[in-house]
Amino acid sequence: MSNDVTVVILAAGQGTRMKSRMAKVLHRAGGRALVEHAIFAALGVAPPERIFVVVGHQADAVREVAEAAGVHTFEQKEQLGTGHAMMCGEAALAGLGGHMVVTVGDCPLIRAETLQSLVERQRKSAAAAVVLTADVADSTGYGRIIRDQNGAIEAIVEHKAATDAQRKVKEINSGIYCFDSAEFWRHIRMVRPDNPANEYYLTDVIGILNGAGLRVAATKIADPGELLGINDRVQLAEADRILRDRKTRQLMLSGVTIEKPETVSIDLDVRIGMDTVIGPFARITGDTVIGEDCKVGTCAILHDAVLENGAEVFPFSMVSASKVGAGAHVGPYARLRMGAELGEGAHVGNFVELKKTLLGAGSKSMHLAYLGDSQIGSKVNVGAGTITCNYDGKKKHATVIGDGVFVGSNSTLVAPLALEDGAFIAAGSVITDDVPEGALALGRARQVVKKDWKRKET
Repeated sequence: MSNDVTVVILAAGQGTRMKSRMAKVLHRAGGRALVEHAIFAALGVAPPERIFVVVGHQADAVREVAEAAGVHTFEQKEQLGTGHAMMCGEAALAGLGGHMVVTVGDCPLIRAETLQSLVERQRKSAAAAVVLTADVADSTGYGRIIRDQNGAIEAIVEHKAATDAQRKVKEINSGIYCFDSAEFWRHIRMVRPDNPANEYYLTDVIGILNGAGLRVAATKIADPGELLGINDRVQLAEADRILRDRKTRQLMLSGVTIEKPETVSIDLDVRIGMDTVIGPFARITGDTVIGEDCKVGTCAILHDAVLENGAEVFPFSMVSASKVGAGAHVGPYARLRMGAELGEGAHVGNFVELKKTLLGAGSKSMHLAYLGDSQIGSKVNVGAGTITCNYDGKKKHATVIGDGVFVGSNSTLVAPLALEDGAFIAAGSVITDDVPEGALALGRARQVVKKDWKRKET
């Protein structure tokens, strides 16, 4: 990162080929919006106060994402081309000086290291501009790099303005540049909309700089795959696949075992500790943090979850916005949501759901239970089929269960309710009143047996 570098991210377009009501740069790959990828790469070369996102289509929504990342925005109210987008930011940008990187908001595979090399090339060459280029097999839709007889860049010609001969050129413009800021602002107003689209092309600046006798250099990217631009859902899916492949590789190299990595889906912001094992088809998303020596079973789904060291989520379980303590177990076929928390060594078994519930250290609920809006102490046993009735039709109520309580199977706990330490609840009871410490509560009808009873024939 350098304090003499500014980054401008072009993100004002609609992206009509996405066939979406949502701005293209808000579509997600690898768990991040496309524009977030551009911001993360930019943060590798410039401080947040010198990063600007150009907003336009759905400006408020794009601005919200940018500002959440701590960077600035300015608006292009009319979509009159990339050159016009830069003109819209002149008041904010022209006085910053130094080096100015211009990149795009729909190329999520660009690495910070690539932008760093671009800046270093411009810094060392003292060129007025350096263009990031690549050789590609299919250059359709890209601007072509036109070189003079000495191999220097003479111009960049957009695909729709190119001649048939120019369209055969395989070296393409990435849409990513590093400019000498002073020279850029000295010449940008010379750009004219003299093209079939009547737009102000940023690429025309290259020809203008050449015409002024200034040097324009190029640096060719080693991996053209980084330049994958997103124009439709097929390309979005491909970028998502590549980003997730990068993530699983990085995790495995850092000491995480991933069984059948081609089947799992892990967001880029997920953190996983050493010697954790991830089973096939697991989906781990959001800001999930998994400690060391954990296990995540086949087809488990974790979103914004925290698993402390040694925790295990068995197959086909879901943990969302919840925490699993050290050595605790979840599942199989269990669900934790909305701030649920398991204490150290607690166990939740098959078909148990916890919502806004703390299950204390060493406590267990192993079968077919719903525990909502509850505070449950340590070493509690919750029998199969138990439910907390937390909703009265208008508002939610809490159930508080002390340490060492035994709740028999098929108990119905009608909140608001408190079961004090060491209380016992008989199986099949409906409990509506608080139970004192060490007491036994029964809330069921007496069994009636009618001997010699036989159903009447019809």
